[in-house]
Amino acid sequence: MDELEQLVGRMEKGDMSLDESLQAFERGVSLYRNCQGTLEQAELRVRMLMDPNDPNSAIPFDPDTP
Repeated sequence: MDELEQLVGRMEKGDMSLDESLQAFERGVSLYRNCQGTLEQAELRVRMLMDPNDPNSAIPFDPDTP
């Protein structure tokens, strides 16, 4: 995640060449997919812990609920 944030920061400055920008974009997409996969795996693990017999019955986490 840190690398993705740094990459976005560099791209936002606008001082990269077209080739560098394309490479950075490709790397960013790869990092994003990796982060998304990690989050999905974490969600699955939590669901399995909540109810190993029926992981789909788990209620999605709501960070605004006290």
